[in-house]
Amino acid sequence: MTSLEARRTRMVERDLRGRGIRDTRVLEAMSRVPREAFIAPELREFAYEDAPLPIGEGQTISQPYIVARMLEAMGLEGGESVLDVGTGSGYAAAVLSRIASRVYTIERHEALADAARELFARLGYDNIEVRHGDGSLGWPEHAPYGGIAVAAGGPEIPRPLLEQLADGAALVVPVGETLRSQRLVRVVRRGEDRFETGTMESVRFVPLVGQAGWAEGGLEELEGTAPASVVAAPAHPGAGEPVLRLLRETTVPIEEISEVELGSLVERVGDARVVLLGEATHGTSEFYRMRARITRELVERKGFRLVAVEADWPDAAKIDHYARLRETPPPEWTAFSRFPTWMWRNHDVRDFVEWLRGWNESRNAEDRVSFHGLDLYSLFRSIEAVLEYLDRVDPDSARVARIRYGCLTPWERDPAVYGRAALTGSYRTCESEVVEILRELLERRIDYARRDGELFLDAVQNARLVANAERYYRVMYYGSVESWNLRDRHMFDTLSTLLAFRGAESKAVVWEHNSHIGDASATEMGVRGEFNVGQLCRERFGDQAYLVGFGTDSGTVAAASEWDGPMEVKDVRPAHPESYERLFHDACIEAGLLHLREPVRPEVRSELAVPRLERAIGVLYRPETEVASHYFQAVLPRQFDEYVWFDRTSAVRPLSGPDIRGMPETYPFGV
Repeated sequence: MTSLEARRTRMVERDLRGRGIRDTRVLEAMSRVPREAFIAPELREFAYEDAPLPIGEGQTISQPYIVARMLEAMGLEGGESVLDVGTGSGYAAAVLSRIASRVYTIERHEALADAARELFARLGYDNIEVRHGDGSLGWPEHAPYGGIAVAAGGPEIPRPLLEQLADGAALVVPVGETLRSQRLVRVVRRGEDRFETGTMESVRFVPLVGQAGWAEGGLEELEGTAPASVVAAPAHPGAGEPVLRLLRETTVPIEEISEVELGSLVERVGDARVVLLGEATHGTSEFYRMRARITRELVERKGFRLVAVEADWPDAAKIDHYARLRETPPPEWTAFSRFPTWMWRNHDVRDFVEWLRGWNESRNAEDRVSFHGLDLYSLFRSIEAVLEYLDRVDPDSARVARIRYGCLTPWERDPAVYGRAALTGSYRTCESEVVEILRELLERRIDYARRDGELFLDAVQNARLVANAERYYRVMYYGSVESWNLRDRHMFDTLSTLLAFRGAESKAVVWEHNSHIGDASATEMGVRGEFNVGQLCRERFGDQAYLVGFGTDSGTVAAASEWDGPMEVKDVRPAHPESYERLFHDACIEAGLLHLREPVRPEVRSELAVPRLERAIGVLYRPETEVASHYFQAVLPRQFDEYVWFDRTSAVRPLSGPDIRGMPETYPFGV
């Protein structure tokens, strides 16, 4: 079995069968059709990612799960004559040809139709006939059809396609008033003029242009026309007033972050050894301030003595040096001086660090609260070194690397951009040099450990970083699931090392993104084979791990548009209608805490257990492709033990020179 065949098998098991596809004909057909043959050679390493990819003419090859979902909904028994509207690459038609006896497929772009026709001939798919034309009108000469699949979204169900449907056969088509608000619709013909209609997933398809679809000249008026991508969300009932009333009755209001009473939350934390505090973005002030407030309560009331954050180990070490008033020379560089600087170099973090230093001033060294970075071997500083090197020796690979590094969270990628992030042929020729640059960079981190009073901890941690360097950078380029898992395993192992170093009674507060601290097994990450820190903590510590998620509807956020780009203050779009965030917004909750582990009203868990979309914004935010780039499927009450909600939020304010002038020489943020 070749590598691509093995990946195809994994795709069928993980992304299709693992997400509920049960039709054996569909699974068998998709296991036989080589998706890599239907995309450009430079994109073939992404052939079995569960994501759409660009194919030219502003079109995409659809996400494998969506192809399987639509074909399963058609309910084919085998041997039918079927119609495929929107040939595109030809992939869906090829899969259909392994089930149906005859496939008729229509494509409005002549270049794509010609390319598909040639490809089918080359691959030996001799039961497919291709036509260049208006797919919204169907292909009446060969009707009636035993099934019709439409891979483009229109404003309504095309009447010509209904008329060409055989009795008892199904039409599956995306329908929506805009391209940002589409649902798959399944229509079954039951006689001459009777049709049964049901709705399925929320999706995003390219527009169905034609006489029974969108008018060619009106495309610029459609919201979200630019990204040609598809994102699926599970079907679920609409949220009615009983659910909203339940949320209003059980969510404890937050009036002011600085004054909110957190005694009940601290009591619920109980004897937890690790409390993980999330965030739905990397650039929202309310999230940072609320995490700081909760952390202060845990330090003062529960004896927590470790704060571990989603930051680089050496930069956080400088914060720790300042906060614990350590006498050894601090690291030489200015903390968090490289992209994304605003993530930790902001007013809210500075205020927390000053509080931490004040708390520690009156305590013995062994009782002081420490501050540590969990992330993978000074990830962002290492990335900067790699990019600087590639900018010098191979600018094309540098551009690819910047796109790749923009995919550091599992949701934060525009599928079309991700599809273009194929390796350039020249990268492999300089890979060893890049790794060597990285090794040298990391080995220098050990220098300050030799001068450090906590020699053992720093030396062990830096040694682990160096040992992981080559492996991480290889999988960062060659495998998304592997790189995510390696990164989160590293962060969890670092947390475990810190707890062991501070003793059996030690307790840690963790600050990371929701995508790291919420249990991955309760989200679509688990289906893809990804795990995270939150899941690993639950497996290790059980009920002694307390997971707190955060969410918002709208406001502003500090983020960049591309990796290594400038920070911008961006407007956060109002939440998607089928998201958890929209539930809280529609319940008119301005800010509050919702207990999920053992709520006072048990129905809270059951009502929220219906899978919904959830938003994640990292250091990048692309509102123009928000559904594709920033939403994922989750089950909130399984993902978190507590949920903190702020309906409207504001961007963090980065520190500038005037903010920190006159501070002590040891001040971690410099000038």
